[in-house]
Amino acid sequence: MYRDTGDLRLCGGGEAMRTVAVTGGIGSGKSAVCAILSSHGVPVYDSDSAAKGLYAKDDSLLDAIEEAFGCGIRQADGSLDKARLSSLAFSSPERLRTLESIVHPAVLADFKRWNAMQSSRFEGSGASDVFFGKEPFCVMESAIILDKPEFLSVVDRVVMVDAPLALRLKRACGRDGVPPERILQRIAVQRFDLSKVDAFIHNDGSLEQLRSETEKVFTGLKI
Repeated sequence: MYRDTGDLRLCGGGEAMRTVAVTGGIGSGKSAVCAILSSHGVPVYDSDSAAKGLYAKDDSLLDAIEEAFGCGIRQADGSLDKARLSSLAFSSPERLRTLESIVHPAVLADFKRWNAMQSSRFEGSGASDVFFGKEPFCVMESAIILDKPEFLSVVDRVVMVDAPLALRLKRACGRDGVPPERILQRIAVQRFDLSKVDAFIHNDGSLEQLRSETEKVFTGLKI
């Protein structure tokens, strides 16, 4: 599905760089795919890491989260207790929506600033092997983009990474050090409208197989 962002203007009045969203459920392998793309030289914006960075440097954002979730979400040093916030936010759809209404506008504004910098960085560049024979583009890694029109409006293509549920649970539990019940709780609130996906990357094999699949999909993807 093509989303025309050609008229989008970013900070400083520049043209938006074409953007591919990489999405997928918990433990699907989004980050592994983005690491492969980054190794090619493709600029990658990690929405989750960006949000965590904003927690650390944007006091007004942290104040708004504390007002919504209570003083218990700060640690002794005043920083955000991310584990506590995650537990609270994923305890109900309503609480998750509350957190998203606070954090998402800040992340979207940060992405637009970052996109503008990438656009300037690659201005005048033509098609190259770095971009799989295409004009320069960037990638946004986001688990929630298919359910968020405000984020979909700034991307041109969506690629979804998928994997069997049992494998996703094994990966996520090993990575996060939490029991399967916690991961299943997070999975239960994730929603994916597959009609908005332009291509799929199947991640149920080795890392080399994932690299091959990623390169194949991005080579064939029209951006």
